[in-house]
Amino acid sequence: MKNEKHTRKEIIDKRLQTAGWNVNDATQVIEEFDIAVPLPDGVNEPRTQYEGHQFSDYVLLGKDGKPLAVVEAKKSLVDANIGKEQAKQYCHNIQNEKGGELPFCFFTNGHDIYFWDLGNYPPRKVHGFPTLDDLERYQYIRKTRKALASELINTAIAGRDYQIAAIRAVMESIEKRKKKFLLVMATGTGKTRTCIALVDALMRAGWAERVLFLVDRIALRDQTLDAFKEHLTNEPRWPKEGEKSIAKDRRIYVSTYPTMLNVIRDEENSLSPHFFDLIVVDESHRSIYNTYGEILDYFNTITLGLTATPTDVIDHNTFKLFECEEGVPTFAYSYEEAVNNIPPYLSNFQVMKIKTKFQEEGISKRSISLEDQKNLILEGKEVAEINYEGTDLEKSVTNKGTNALIVREFMEECIKDPNGVLPGKTIFFCTTIKHARRMEELFDAFYPEYHGELAKVLVSDDPRVYGKSGLLSQFTHNDMPRIAISVGMLDTGVDVRELVNLVFAKPVYSYTRFWQMIGRGTRLLEPTKMKPWCAKKDNFLILDCWDNFEYFKINPRGKEISSSIPLPVRLFGIRLDKIEKAQELQNDTIIINEIIKLRKQIAALPKNSIVILDAQSELQRLEDDNFWNKLTDDKLEFLRMVVKPLMRTISDVDFKAMRFEKDILEVSLAQLNQEAEKFDALKESIVEEISELPLTVSLIAKEASLIRKAQTNNFWATVTEEQFDQLILKVAPLMKFREAVMPLGTAKYNFKDEVYAKEYVEFGPQHEALSIAKYRELVEQTVNQLVSENPILQKLKQGQEITADEAASLAEVLHDEHPHITVDLLRRVYSHRKAQLVQFIKHILGIQQLESFPETVSNAFSDFVKAHSYLTARQLQFLDLLKKFIIEKQELNKRNLIESPFTMLHPEGIRGVFKPNEIEEILKLTEKLLAA
Repeated sequence: MKNEKHTRKEIIDKRLQTAGWNVNDATQVIEEFDIAVPLPDGVNEPRTQYEGHQFSDYVLLGKDGKPLAVVEAKKSLVDANIGKEQAKQYCHNIQNEKGGELPFCFFTNGHDIYFWDLGNYPPRKVHGFPTLDDLERYQYIRKTRKALASELINTAIAGRDYQIAAIRAVMESIEKRKKKFLLVMATGTGKTRTCIALVDALMRAGWAERVLFLVDRIALRDQTLDAFKEHLTNEPRWPKEGEKSIAKDRRIYVSTYPTMLNVIRDEENSLSPHFFDLIVVDESHRSIYNTYGEILDYFNTITLGLTATPTDVIDHNTFKLFECEEGVPTFAYSYEEAVNNIPPYLSNFQVMKIKTKFQEEGISKRSISLEDQKNLILEGKEVAEINYEGTDLEKSVTNKGTNALIVREFMEECIKDPNGVLPGKTIFFCTTIKHARRMEELFDAFYPEYHGELAKVLVSDDPRVYGKSGLLSQFTHNDMPRIAISVGMLDTGVDVRELVNLVFAKPVYSYTRFWQMIGRGTRLLEPTKMKPWCAKKDNFLILDCWDNFEYFKINPRGKEISSSIPLPVRLFGIRLDKIEKAQELQNDTIIINEIIKLRKQIAALPKNSIVILDAQSELQRLEDDNFWNKLTDDKLEFLRMVVKPLMRTISDVDFKAMRFEKDILEVSLAQLNQEAEKFDALKESIVEEISELPLTVSLIAKEASLIRKAQTNNFWATVTEEQFDQLILKVAPLMKFREAVMPLGTAKYNFKDEVYAKEYVEFGPQHEALSIAKYRELVEQTVNQLVSENPILQKLKQGQEITADEAASLAEVLHDEHPHITVDLLRRVYSHRKAQLVQFIKHILGIQQLESFPETVSNAFSDFVKAHSYLTARQLQFLDLLKKFIIEKQELNKRNLIESPFTMLHPEGIRGVFKPNEIEEILKLTEKLLAA
């Protein structure tokens, strides 16, 4: 029986040692720490020594020798929470006796450790003890942090009203001692900048000293590091260029999920679970709930999730992970809000659908031209044998003519650079790497004068993509390449503001991924950052070659991606099934053999994975050899329900070899079950896999005899367990060579294709405003054409003022040119209530900027919010409502501010949200706007 003493010596002492505490050094750790218990109020009679003292199992000391933390230990077989109140009492009694800071509180049974920051947060489970530096940092933060309500936000980093509102919403929740937050912000609205401004405020206020920013790709890591470098220049960052191992002296850490998972599992260089004060999870996605969820569990600190996925399609698990009740995020700002803002924060888009004949009708005798059919016959091919659906393109068949047509249509319809010759920056989304290479070859063939620089394939496994002079950097910062041909890599996260064309050369079924892809083009181009190949960006164009927009009109949420069970979990499960069958058949040889393999799988579990450490109290049953003597039903149930799911933590293995092992295991189980049909089907699949191994490779040639034998019917007719083992032992490790020589499996043709449909698609916000845009275009075109022949317009162009009579004469000229050019219409179209004709003309000629009324209101409110960045989330919400009210009504009475819709935020309207002096400021602002 493992008692408390055993737990302390065998488990807790070791875990304290891992965190750098030497339990044998009384300057660091005191065991059985003597605490004098104060007498209750009103009790004066003497007590025995025992009654007046308590003994804490461990007290961890600071560098000054004062108690920093109390650790209460219980035996490993009981619930650690039994020591909760005891540990709390020790902490308070130590403070009463010694004075100074309240010690931090820990209670544990060795396997489960709970950390309680008394008076600040409820207890939480942690995956290791803090180091001395961690505890002293915690104590310093607790003692010196300032109130966040009065902490100003650096509006030079994130100064838009919604960004300030997002930061304020998180800061207010942090002060209420929440630890999980979710920001839902459309791609291009500045999630990273918002996060950096939040980090800046938390660091200045003393709430965070170290921050981890998690991303899912190297390109995004580099982009995020650059953003932190730009906005928080003096904060040390990791990694610097060329750094491989983790450094522990930085403040900002940016890492991919796999890198950080390797760090926390690394015995020598692992970080303390208490190392970070804030973790930011960028583009929160499904992998957080599987393998990489271990990172968040390990650090278990203040966590901020960032996502661009619209709130109505966010996975329920995401809301649950970030503790958002009823699916309501901490803050949300949608694409529609950003596009419809005045002025807009994001670029709108137009969609052109292009569909070819083969995509619509497929490739068969009825759709191939007679000329192409004749050529097929001359090549000795049967026309009747060619029969593909349109959806087979770039899957089982590729047609050069279809891809060539897409390239030609793109070059004709795309938004060009200011010279009107070459396309502006463009992303082609392709199906496969081979598809992308074929597109690249077509651009090179059609436009050889650009020497292969016009279009480049950018895929994540190409090392030439990364670095300061890599292909991605060239596409982002240089004139060439103009077209990035991508397979997955550029679907999310990459920030190239000059993008004006997106080409969907593949079908997309995930709604989340679809909007992430669209988000590549939504960023506006700031006037100060214009480049020669993109002088301005009014909107961007999407060429949809696969009816994606039609698909999402019919299927608004897209197609659910079915999550598959990890391969190591499946292998373990099939092995259990085989053992169970062997026990039924009383085949001891198979039972012993498979148990050995099962135990080998269990031994391969990553020891430093917190998932495994969490399950250690249950896994210790498996260390007893008696457990394996006879696998009873309850033991098999334990292996299935408890141990099998843990196999998901295995990541550093040869998965091609494991897949082959799983196939062999399945076929051997089918043989035991006497399932002849299943055995034959599995056998044929395995024979095909083996036949694709290239015998020219020396490692494979060594096993040539077994490989040839395993492809014969005789082998499978008499196959034994020993031969199955031989295949796993000798052939499975060779499977990694198979993929490189697999036949393409894709039929290649070069039939002439033609356009079946080409039309603009109405999709997304503000497309109803097309007529207004056309009217403005008409007026501006008319005025600019008249400049060369009209002396009054020439005077204005030269910066001279004109008389009232000249203005009236100009109005007549314009009315004669087009009867609909009137001041009333111009005021409506340009959203300016009081401007005169001459002001509109000056605006069109570029002499002076005429700000619309909505723009004037929006800019004034934006300036007001920047100047008052201390405002609360509710006050910011009120101001946003007031801004929209003034833009819509174009009037405001004081009484309106204590009526609906303002009473929705507080029953007393503005009086319940702002102080009298703040109300006075707001009234002055509104009076000035409405008087303009």
